[in-house]
Amino acid sequence: MFCRNCGKELIGVPEICLGCGAKPLVGSSFCQACGVKTSPVAEFCVKCGAGLGLKTVAGNVSGKSRLATTLLAWFLGHFGAHRFYLEKYGTAILMLLTLGGFGIWALIDFIIAVTGSMRDKEGKLITNW
Repeated sequence: MFCRNCGKELIGVPEICLGCGAKPLVGSSFCQACGVKTSPVAEFCVKCGAGLGLKTVAGNVSGKSRLATTLLAWFLGHFGAHRFYLEKYGTAILMLLTLGGFGIWALIDFIIAVTGSMRDKEGKLITNW
């Protein structure tokens, strides 16, 4: 395994890369499978074919609960409770003031949460139930 940030080869599954100090699977400059330099917008490595997308990188999965997000969106979505939970305070306050965009915004957020496509404030996917 290689660091996605600096390309240094990693031994085992370390918490941080000893070469650059970043979390090993956070970054978009190098392939985690072979260590070759990649384009930040590439979805696959041109050398080994490994997937480079967000869903394949463990560092881009949120620690927030998908179940909690879904339940908050269903029961308290009109008040933006699920967005407060995800620490998206700006949009949470907007949802609170507009009662969830008159219910439409809250319903859309509920569907996004159920499908596992919702992201937290850092842009990480909320996939773990």
